[in-house]
Amino acid sequence: MKIIYHCYGGAHSSVTAAAIHLGLLPVDHVPEKQEFWQLPLFDRQDADEHGHIYFMGIDEFGHEIYLTARRSRPLVLEKVFAGLAGIFDIPQDDYLFVNVMEKVNLTMKFGGFISRRWGFIRFGRPIVTMGTQAAYFRVVELVRKIKDQVGKDSEKDSVLQRQQTASGRAGRSHTYRTPARGESTGQKPAVGPAVFEYKRRGG
Repeated sequence: MKIIYHCYGGAHSSVTAAAIHLGLLPVDHVPEKQEFWQLPLFDRQDADEHGHIYFMGIDEFGHEIYLTARRSRPLVLEKVFAGLAGIFDIPQDDYLFVNVMEKVNLTMKFGGFISRRWGFIRFGRPIVTMGTQAAYFRVVELVRKIKDQVGKDSEKDSVLQRQQTASGRAGRSHTYRTPARGESTGQKPAVGPAVFEYKRRGG
């Protein structure tokens, strides 16, 4: 399954949720500000990058974790993706959108506006980080619910695939592109720590 966390600007709450999901941030205490700032995408997306879907890593269940910025149009994002999924025959249970904006507080919005919209990173980043710390356990709870949900689904899929294999039927494939030479279809297992594919200079 591909899990896509989304928020307005893809720079704070969705980054935090994805990092918690992957174990890059703790679940038992609020991180220090430097821990947020060390995340590759925290407070770094600009307006011209909104709409891009960034890969963050693979969790312990083998699910691919992504994040994106969709501004104030979450339903548009989900409808467009659902339409494309229908065109390309991607099963609905192979992807999951998670709206993190419900966990965002006013301090996060204010600090994010100063940092990302006005470009005053020196002033805005500490403010949005303070807001993220205040909302942290709300985001943790959201991620826990998602992981519980997909964890149970993974167990069901594992049993179903074993039954299908035993009966001679092919299992589900999670690959939506033609595999490269020497590469097999299907979902790749999680190996080692999360691997980030996006790096940004400065900021």
